[in-house]
Amino acid sequence: MTFDMNSLLDEASRRAGGLTDFGDEAFRPALAQLLACLDREGRLSAAGRGLLTGRIVEMLKNRLVLEDHVRRHPDILDEANDDPIVIVGLPRTGTTLLQRILSCDPRFYPMLWWECRYPAPGQPAVAGGEDPRVALARAEVRAMVEANPALLAIHPFDAEAADEEGMLMEHSFMSFFDSYADIPGYTEWMWSHDQTPAYRHLQRMLKFIQWQKRRRGVAADRWVLKAPHHLRQIDVLFKVFPGAQVIQTHRDPLETIPSIASFVYNLWAVYMDQPDPARAGRQWSDIFARGTAATMAFRDAGAAERFLDIGFADTLTQPLSVVEDIYAFVGLDLPADIQERMQRYLEDNRREKRPAHDYAAAYFGLSAAGISRDFAVYRQRYILPHQA
Repeated sequence: MTFDMNSLLDEASRRAGGLTDFGDEAFRPALAQLLACLDREGRLSAAGRGLLTGRIVEMLKNRLVLEDHVRRHPDILDEANDDPIVIVGLPRTGTTLLQRILSCDPRFYPMLWWECRYPAPGQPAVAGGEDPRVALARAEVRAMVEANPALLAIHPFDAEAADEEGMLMEHSFMSFFDSYADIPGYTEWMWSHDQTPAYRHLQRMLKFIQWQKRRRGVAADRWVLKAPHHLRQIDVLFKVFPGAQVIQTHRDPLETIPSIASFVYNLWAVYMDQPDPARAGRQWSDIFARGTAATMAFRDAGAAERFLDIGFADTLTQPLSVVEDIYAFVGLDLPADIQERMQRYLEDNRREKRPAHDYAAAYFGLSAAGISRDFAVYRQRYILPHQA
């Protein structure tokens, strides 16, 4: 059975009570390419096909609900969010830790996992009660971890903590779907097509979530976002969010790339029949080598002052000193009570409380020589000078 886009659109409309406005039509070519590559290249298992079908329909339904809310509440689009603080870097470089530390400051909007996973409201919360989406997200995270406890070694999943906005970007169908299945045709399509519609839709969804936060009495000044995916489209990020300031985290690709390969391979195993670990390693090493090169080129073209570089070791050993540097970079004071909140978070969320993540580079078709070659310029600029 192949994916049929019209059937998926119709099912989403049915689940949304007959709504038909999906918003910007730019998502359709991307969705068509994604579905074709999943059919042609993805080698999906029956379970994986079912999971992705459900997820795609859910995202289409969310688009419908978003546009219906904008129609009924046009003030959603008045929300200002063009100046986020954005943390980027290779996965496994401390991006989540930094985002969650900064989210201790109530002057920042954090992208909570449950909001990202369930951006469109369904049943209203009972007066004074918890949004029902929070319970859904808690149950989902609990089920994920119970099914595969090793996930916590790779990423500190928490339904109520800050996390990356990648699940929001999926709603444009221009995102990291190649982390779910081996679909190189889709990866190449992404490199060769303008991603501006994806970032425009991300901005629209952030306005929607920000509007919901404010209706719950949560008011802040700026977003703290983070996603390694932005390395692949850093120029578009600044095009759509012109006031953005970027914190770029750095750690040796010799350490991060095998870990990334392990994470992707474990995701592929959820959706695919017999995924190839070596293909996961080679493809994602190439994706991030290309992304880091593009980001370096963008910085060299005159945008260096919009970036602050943070070393992974510093984040681990002197996190509050790193935070002070970030606050100086973004032009904010750091009150004592906020520092105390951050220190409590660090004490309550030590890395040793989670299991270790074990992986072997060779299993994923990777070698130190190959990674050193592919990331030679990046390592020469950001890694090797700090190893002397």
